[in-house]
Amino acid sequence: MAIVGGGCAAMAAAYDLTRPEQRGRFDVTVYQQGWRLGGKGASGRGPRARIEEHGLHIWMGFYENAFRLIQGAYAELGRDPAKCPIADWRDAFFPSSHVGLATQDAQSDWSVWSTLVPPLPGEPGKPLADDLENPFTLQGYLVRWTRIMRALFEIAYHGRAAVPDEPEVGWSLSDLLPQAEALAKMTFGAVETVAGLVENQLRTFARLVALAPVTGAPAIVAQLGAAVLRGLDLLRPSSRSEPQRQRAGEVLELSVAGLLGLMRDGALVDSRGFDVLDEFEFIDWLRRNGCSEEAASSPFLLGLYSLMFGYLDGDRTRPSFAAGQAIRAILRMFFTYRGAFFWKMQAGMGDVIFGPLYEVLRRRGVRFEFFHRLADVKLGTVAQDDAPGHVAALEMLVQAEVIGHEYQPLIEVHGLPSWPATPDWSQLVNGQQLARDGRRFESHWDERHVRRRTLRVGHDFDFVVLAVGGAAVPHVCSELVERDPRWRKMADTMASVATQALQIWTRASMKDLGWKRGPITMTAFEFPFDTWSDMAHLLPAEDWSPSDSVCGLAYFCNVLPESDVRRAGPPDAGYQARIDGIVRENARHWLTNALPRLWPGWCEDDRIRWEELVNWQDAGKDPLAAQFLVGNVNPSDRYVMTLPGSTKYRISPLDRSYDNLTVAGDWTSCSFNVGCVEAAVMSGKLAAHALSGYPALSDIVGFDHP
Repeated sequence: MAIVGGGCAAMAAAYDLTRPEQRGRFDVTVYQQGWRLGGKGASGRGPRARIEEHGLHIWMGFYENAFRLIQGAYAELGRDPAKCPIADWRDAFFPSSHVGLATQDAQSDWSVWSTLVPPLPGEPGKPLADDLENPFTLQGYLVRWTRIMRALFEIAYHGRAAVPDEPEVGWSLSDLLPQAEALAKMTFGAVETVAGLVENQLRTFARLVALAPVTGAPAIVAQLGAAVLRGLDLLRPSSRSEPQRQRAGEVLELSVAGLLGLMRDGALVDSRGFDVLDEFEFIDWLRRNGCSEEAASSPFLLGLYSLMFGYLDGDRTRPSFAAGQAIRAILRMFFTYRGAFFWKMQAGMGDVIFGPLYEVLRRRGVRFEFFHRLADVKLGTVAQDDAPGHVAALEMLVQAEVIGHEYQPLIEVHGLPSWPATPDWSQLVNGQQLARDGRRFESHWDERHVRRRTLRVGHDFDFVVLAVGGAAVPHVCSELVERDPRWRKMADTMASVATQALQIWTRASMKDLGWKRGPITMTAFEFPFDTWSDMAHLLPAEDWSPSDSVCGLAYFCNVLPESDVRRAGPPDAGYQARIDGIVRENARHWLTNALPRLWPGWCEDDRIRWEELVNWQDAGKDPLAAQFLVGNVNPSDRYVMTLPGSTKYRISPLDRSYDNLTVAGDWTSCSFNVGCVEAAVMSGKLAAHALSGYPALSDIVGFDHP
């Protein structure tokens, strides 16, 4: 079994293919370019053993399959807590519930709305309750959704946080239809009566929706939902007195418009579920179903699009996200999380996730061929309607030869197995010369290699799991894309976006720099680094000396506009360095002009306090140069978007068009078609199922959901 790629999907597939239940059926080899695993989640230890990431990686509380994977890995690994600081998954993660959204008023002034998202029972990854309490059902989603709507109304228009004591379930259609018809026809009289009427309309609307699928009543439900939106439009000014009430009113309006759209477009009765809405752009679809421009510009929506890097060409004026997947993502994020909304890692993602997975898989006998870059997938036959295709060979570029039997990729930092930010040149043939030559093994544009290697079916492999990054597919599967119309269509409709990340270490704490609300993760701020998280909890996992005086650590990230990518000129061996230079320009401008609005103490007497950046280099050098930043422009590092009209062309790991090839990655059709760790793990599990029948589809949490 050849698995090409080393990200979450590849590791999930390898893990399930080598479970004890498989009884050694598969001899697995992972082929990975460069020296480390992780894909977009790869991290490395740089100077002072500081953690250097591709971006901000925080797991969400609904990542059931991902948590189940890593919990199993830690349990099997059995690390000694006396020797390793992260021996169990609970050492690796901690709950993080303080979230924020930035908003800009008509005068261009910024403010931040923040809240503590309440914890929910349970822990992600642990066995779910019986079917009656399983949230991954249409009925479960709708009951929670309608209950939240009524709570939002209480906050927005009564100024109180109250959970409705009357259930949405237990009503019949015959009970509700006469009331719904009467309420839909009522008009608003005096302003003081509006809130009462809208509340009654909303209550009945919620009860009708909770009966879904509502057969025979979509017309009256649509009329009632439209009446609710008209009432909310009249009430909107009264919610603006406080940010919390305004945000609640906006989310309530978005919720009603969304439910109204589900009813109108038949998504509650269509066998395709929410996928039927994927032809529509989400914000446009909300507008079409009565959402106001004010709600459509809500920080909640901006935050969602920033979380999903949902901007065509990295342009904030061009949001794009398929409506069905957006709804599914929102429902899973807010209604199925367990424990905490966010879970932060206690070290780099490479250390916390890919180190344990690597060690477990090595124990199981999985081989890792580092420094192997896929050049092409060679076909014996192309898939036809009447016969599956067949992969004949994998063309590899061997980037470097390893001295001895195999490359040892891990180092130890405070007892924790970790990945270095650069290769161990001493393990490579002519390693010092390779280092002097400036080899960039992870750069798509550094094609230097020591030899070609052809892996042949029947000799080097029998089956292939293609688990590269989605945007890399046209580059490493050129024959497949050229000869197979389905693959060509998928590649043509798969859009991706470059991203950029900035990490700064500070001598002052966040409080001293003017942020008074405590550790937070927030988004929807000013581009190009609109997402920020306080990551000072990672400092003990690094190796700073007392003289460095490090007190704070902040991660920033967002899309990298294509206009910036084009400025870097033609791709060549120096391309990545030029990209990083552009990111440095962006960072300097943003730190100078935007960050003081978040951290007022960052600016003193109209002067930026650059001296507060930790400068581990020689005194006098630019302190920004001592921070970490990166532009993620490699095809394998680009974020695959979920564009309207594109998901139907994605190929599933369950697809049998080729008798010895399956795919894995968050770019595949895996029932949760958005770019995230959970989708990647689900896809990897589906690939393992396609090849072995294990795990059962029913064991992949959320696979069979609306």
